[in-house]
Amino acid sequence: MNGRAKVSAARAVSTDAAVDGMAKVFKALSDPVRVRLVTLVRWADGGEACFCGLAREFDMPQASLSHHLRVLVDAGVLSRERRGTWSWYRLRPDVLAPTEEWLRGAGPLTTGVVGATDLGDFRC
Repeated sequence: MNGRAKVSAARAVSTDAAVDGMAKVFKALSDPVRVRLVTLVRWADGGEACFCGLAREFDMPQASLSHHLRVLVDAGVLSRERRGTWSWYRLRPDVLAPTEEWLRGAGPLTTGVVGATDLGDFRC
C-alpha cells in the first residue's frame, strides 16, 4: 500500500452516523473506571453483573458508580435491566462490534469518506 492509499484508508469513513456512534463509544470508554466496569461485566458469570456486585469492586460512592454506569448505558455500551431492587448490566456487542471491526481495519468506517469531495495529497 503506497502512502496515499494509507492516508485514504486511515481517513476513510462511511457515514456521519457511524462516526458519531464510534465517538460515543470512545468517549464512554475514556475513563479508567468505565473501562474496568465493561471488563467486569464482560467476564461476569452469565455475561451480566448486578450493581451490588460491581459496587463491591470500587472504593467510591454509589452515586459516582451509578454515574459511570449511566454514561455506559447512554452510549449503548451496556444495557440495564431492573430486577426488583437492583439493576443488572450486560455488554452490548452489537454496539461495540463496529468499533472493534474498525480498529481491526474492517467494518463501516473503512469505505467512503464523509463530506470529502477531493482528498488529494495530505502532505505539506
